[in-house]
Amino acid sequence: MKLQKQDGRMHYFPWMVKWTLVFFLVSSIVGSFSAFFLHSLDFVTYVRESHREIFYLLPLAGFCIGWAYHHFGSKANKGNNLLLEEIHSPSSVIPFRMAPFVLVSTLITHLFGGSAGREGTAVQIGGTIAHQFGRFHHFQLKEQQTLIILGISAGFSAVFGTPIAAAIFSIEVIQVGNIRWKLFLPTLFIAWLSHKVCLLWNVKHSVFPEVSLHLEIRLILGLLLLAFVSGLVAKLFIWLLHFLTKQSQNWISYPPLRPFFGGFILLVFLLSGVRFAYFGLGVDTIERSFYETMAKDAFFWKLLLTGITIGFGFKGGEVTPLFFIGATLGNLFSFIEPIYLPIFVSVGFISVFAGATNTPVACAFMGMELFGFSNGFLFLILAQIAYITSGHTSIYSSQIVTKRIWFLPKRKVSKEKLK
Repeated sequence: MKLQKQDGRMHYFPWMVKWTLVFFLVSSIVGSFSAFFLHSLDFVTYVRESHREIFYLLPLAGFCIGWAYHHFGSKANKGNNLLLEEIHSPSSVIPFRMAPFVLVSTLITHLFGGSAGREGTAVQIGGTIAHQFGRFHHFQLKEQQTLIILGISAGFSAVFGTPIAAAIFSIEVIQVGNIRWKLFLPTLFIAWLSHKVCLLWNVKHSVFPEVSLHLEIRLILGLLLLAFVSGLVAKLFIWLLHFLTKQSQNWISYPPLRPFFGGFILLVFLLSGVRFAYFGLGVDTIERSFYETMAKDAFFWKLLLTGITIGFGFKGGEVTPLFFIGATLGNLFSFIEPIYLPIFVSVGFISVFAGATNTPVACAFMGMELFGFSNGFLFLILAQIAYITSGHTSIYSSQIVTKRIWFLPKRKVSKEKLK
């Protein structure tokens, strides 16, 4: 977003007009697309819940998704990793088809019962739409990087209704240990605009209880233990996701058959007695976990089913399932102090997310926006513990580690990514 120089003078007006149009156009388009996606997601979820026999078609739905991406998806199959790669090494390779492909395929995944999230779809839509401005309106390479970051912020904010967390996430997720704070105000502004546009379309976000903390030794120790375990659970989720992705590619050479077999495995789990509530998005279960005791194995089943869904090639995000895993894990820890159930759930909610994405600051602020700012310092500490515990692994394989924690092994990064 540098100003153009000509004849020794700064031309503020053209620069301001250009970027003002970018902010309002990107936020309007991404906010509207995200609203359409969220309303559509509610609809397909309602259809699935009303006609559960539709689950038997999940393998066929997986084959259709895999076939479409194999024949027409081009590089769009990389998803969020393609956005990160384009930020690291701009080359104008993000195809516009990525937005409609991920939108339709995510809705199909949820309609037939796959366990996936929604942030990946919104982020890919936001990044893809913003990227098109750089491709067709002669933006410089650095400006194209900024456009993608702004699109990520807009999409994340619209789908979760947390503009501060979205702004920080978009500048924190790119490189571990190197947050691009100089872009915080632009990403915050576009996140706020996109959020407001989404609300204009009558989108209703989940409302969670505001948690309060009392300084009791037993409670503090319990929360520290929960943050540590959350990091380990996040690490397990990352390992399972990458393992199944790699193995499915090794076992099944024809890409459309990967989600077909993944859907078949999910169907076997359902028929063997796994609860229907663990499939799909799972927002209802997340909301209930703040008020009632959940099954002790709920977090494990969501972790396993989501790993299979995404690892075998279905589309959707990982973040909402991470919320589910964290919330139900925190619910399990509430036996330490049952009266503080909402606190344990909220900490698990953000800590597993922090450990799996290497974005502890964004996760802490998401906790503040959703559960109250009074415990902001606590969220910052616990999210950091989960992040350290999980190591340098991440659900985003294209994420770069630029400043590593001294006692953790360094993750190997290709030279191309460091350019």
